[in-house]
Amino acid sequence: MSLYDQDLDPTPANHVALSPVSFVERSAEVFGDLPAVVHGARRYTWAQVRERSARLAAALRAHGIGRGDTVSVMLPNTPEMVEAHYAVPALGAVLNTLNTRLDAPLLAWQMNHCEAAVLITDTEFSPTMARALALLRDEHGRTPLVIDVADSEFAGPGERLGAHDYEAWLAAHAPLPRLEGPADEWDAIAVSYTSGTTGDPKGVVTHHRGAYLNAVCNAATWTMPHFPRYLWTLPMFHCNGWCFPWTVAMLGGTHVCLRRVDAQSILEAMRLHRVDHYCAAPIVHNLLISAPAAWREGIDQRVRGMVAGAAPPAAMIEGMARLGFDITHVYGLTEVYGPAAVAVKRPGWAEADLSEQTRLNGRQGVRYALQEGMSVRDPQTLAELPADGSSMGEIMFRGNLVMKGYLKNPAATRQAFAGGWFHTGDLAVMEPDRYVKIKDRSKDIIISGGENISSIEVEDALYRHPAVMACAVVARPDPKWGESPVAFVECKPDAAVTAEELIAHCRTLLAGYKLPREIRFEPIPKTSTGKIQKFSLRERARSASAIE
Repeated sequence: MSLYDQDLDPTPANHVALSPVSFVERSAEVFGDLPAVVHGARRYTWAQVRERSARLAAALRAHGIGRGDTVSVMLPNTPEMVEAHYAVPALGAVLNTLNTRLDAPLLAWQMNHCEAAVLITDTEFSPTMARALALLRDEHGRTPLVIDVADSEFAGPGERLGAHDYEAWLAAHAPLPRLEGPADEWDAIAVSYTSGTTGDPKGVVTHHRGAYLNAVCNAATWTMPHFPRYLWTLPMFHCNGWCFPWTVAMLGGTHVCLRRVDAQSILEAMRLHRVDHYCAAPIVHNLLISAPAAWREGIDQRVRGMVAGAAPPAAMIEGMARLGFDITHVYGLTEVYGPAAVAVKRPGWAEADLSEQTRLNGRQGVRYALQEGMSVRDPQTLAELPADGSSMGEIMFRGNLVMKGYLKNPAATRQAFAGGWFHTGDLAVMEPDRYVKIKDRSKDIIISGGENISSIEVEDALYRHPAVMACAVVARPDPKWGESPVAFVECKPDAAVTAEELIAHCRTLLAGYKLPREIRFEPIPKTSTGKIQKFSLRERARSASAIE
């Protein structure tokens, strides 16, 4: 034993488990009179949000909810969703945010898998949730307590499914004196399900320590000031809103809730509420670029956006720069709490021309300050590859911003953590300045005549055509080359282009073997966060490489 260990044990005075719940208590204490939530006509201060969250926690506790119990929520970006992110973890319970675009069988499967004891659901989703609850009861024998949320901004009637109305339930319980958080920071804070493109989805279990540290990292990475006005364009059900429910609480900021995401609603909220920060996938940023200039009138404040969820096309980064929006590119996965790497903008980059700035900012970048490791490694040997911009391997992470593992799936957990690193499945190179650049998902590389074609590179070329709103490139079987690229394209409103014109455009930017052999003008399936579902397109193309 070292002399520095003698009579120097941790005590409640000098050692407290890290939990983002503490941010809510602090903001209520020191910024209690400041705005915390804006939603339609509703306004709540930090003191009111803390009280409402403490009432929700008290109501859940009265129902017997405590450490390790699961509370599922089927909610859009509303005040109730914000409150769930504070109340549920305060009890040591686990928050399961359900994707509002899933079908009933998958929702029932997820709630059964995580053993949901309570469901809080918005009445807009009652038709789907009624079927999901029936399946949950009949096929799995599980009947959670159901609480209905009748949101003030939902115009429809909405069937009530549960035993309690949310507002009445809160009013019936005195608030807990304090939102405490867990005794052990390794306790689970949330379980979030991956998309499950084949087979059952995996339940990603995250912990209080990681959520706390990533919330802090968000602020440090973005150099966010106190009192940001943050617009909820990113669904909070996706990776717990990349931990921003807790980042905004830490900074005493304002959650500007947005029930539905479209360009006009986003820009109107920015103007009305002086929004200065938001997060979104590339497709949402493209909507803003394509929006009529009149919708942006009156937005004279500095607006900072964060983009992730898919590799951003160069045309998107250039387009946002021309609008005057300051875009930060981050990279991550559900398993690392959302963003865990960032294309940090170095001072010298501002002197480069727009094309070079776009190239630099389009990289996935370097690890978050509180993530201990990010590396490009050979997926078989785990050897670290040189930072030469050409040696391609798999991006791997290690550190506090990595999940606990997959719920009830020890084999998948062991595989994901093989060799002491979390394996992302993303193929990339490390450039000489130590910034990572993704080349593709391992399953999205197209092998044509023995040559590797990056679907991202082909998509970047297509996005540079002014008529293209969204595109995705996948492999299709080719009798001569084995595989060849096929592109699915959605055009901008009032824009028209032929397949021949797009291929000719790509020919000016790509080598001949990389050109799409076919262009299909078809709707492109996307997740609720705007991420393109390539597995569906591979099925359409009947790709021989569509093995997940």
